[in-house]
Amino acid sequence: MTEPMLPEETQVQPARQRRASMNVLGQLSMVFTVGAILATLFTAWTPLGLFPSDLAERMAGWFSGENPAQGGTFPTPTPRPRPRIGIVAGHWGGSDPGAVCTDGLTEVEITLNVATRVKDALTAAGFDVDLLEEFDDRLAEYQALALVSIHADTCAFIDDNATGFKVTAALASVSPEKASRLVACLRSRYQEVTGLRFHSGSVTPHMSSYHAFDEIHAETTAAIMEIGFMNLDRQILTQQPDVLAQGIANGVLCFIYNEDASPAEGQQ
Repeated sequence: MTEPMLPEETQVQPARQRRASMNVLGQLSMVFTVGAILATLFTAWTPLGLFPSDLAERMAGWFSGENPAQGGTFPTPTPRPRPRIGIVAGHWGGSDPGAVCTDGLTEVEITLNVATRVKDALTAAGFDVDLLEEFDDRLAEYQALALVSIHADTCAFIDDNATGFKVTAALASVSPEKASRLVACLRSRYQEVTGLRFHSGSVTPHMSSYHAFDEIHAETTAAIMEIGFMNLDRQILTQQPDVLAQGIANGVLCFIYNEDASPAEGQQ
């Protein structure tokens, strides 16, 4: 019995379907081939130790349905370290207490109290902060976004103008523009918060040649501050350490976040 003739369109459809299937298989084959090549290149150029040696076994177990709790698990991502800041409490940790008043008040009492509060403020802002001694072993090649050494000026009465603060950076720096900006930020924010005036013209060579400047890593931007005179500024130095600390912390953050460090209206 003769089979009835199918319409031409009906005869063509299986051929089209076969070609479509072959095209899909060809595309999938191409994807897998490219993936294999990229994986090979990636493996060849991946430094040893970047991935654990049993990563392949772990992945095989995962995709085969193995319970991670019963066998291998994917490696836990290593958290990225937070930016670091160094704060030196002047004269802390040594035999020299710094300036000493007739009633026994010492410079180191003031600097350690304020420096500790600066550390707390910057830690709360999301940074890792090292509270450092005057001659801390960690200062050798110390690397951080910024380092600030905190000191207080003499307790002796000089004259009525011996009030206010001073700040300076190293005489020589590999990044003088950064050092200048840190000084400008500390000056601007400290004066704004504390109300103390900048004691211009009294920065000594001892400050600009501060020993830590030669010890830390060349890329660490650093400054030293005399946060007030222990005679005429005694009240704020001893009774408002939080205010002083906030002024210093704000100055460091101004530097790190590249804020405008121009003196506010009325600042000298």
